[in-house]
Amino acid sequence: MIKIEIPGAKPLKLTKLVLDFNGTIALDGILIKGVKEGIVSLANHLEIHLLTADTFGTVRQQCNSLPLQIEILKTDDHVKEKAAHLCQLGSEQAVAIGNGANDICMLQEAALGILVVGPEGCFGKAVSSADIVVNSIFAAFGLLENPQRIVATIRS
Repeated sequence: MIKIEIPGAKPLKLTKLVLDFNGTIALDGILIKGVKEGIVSLANHLEIHLLTADTFGTVRQQCNSLPLQIEILKTDDHVKEKAAHLCQLGSEQAVAIGNGANDICMLQEAALGILVVGPEGCFGKAVSSADIVVNSIFAAFGLLENPQRIVATIRS
């Protein structure tokens, strides 16, 4: 669990991390170098879930050895499916990290939504759905490893 006391805001008690795959922790279906280590480190504090449409069909090959649960989306409405999965896990204790159009509701529903502008870019309209916007997955991981960064960013 990651506990964060934020002046002027409701305290966060994060127990789950919900990640998008392509564009967030992977590029063209391949994990970004260094992501495995970040996930392993965060798994000491958070239960990690990976939600993906698996556009390139590589998620299982890339992530089977990681301490996370993989959920390949089944419906044609990925926006609602991701948000529903997050709510089922308990959105009030979840941090969500994504970059795409299908992450908008997930970012909004999470106790903390982090948008990554990575090598694939991000969906412009998703920016206003996130609590924090970062320039890499490593910056997002850094926020969770060093929660005072979150306090400095979202305190009022």
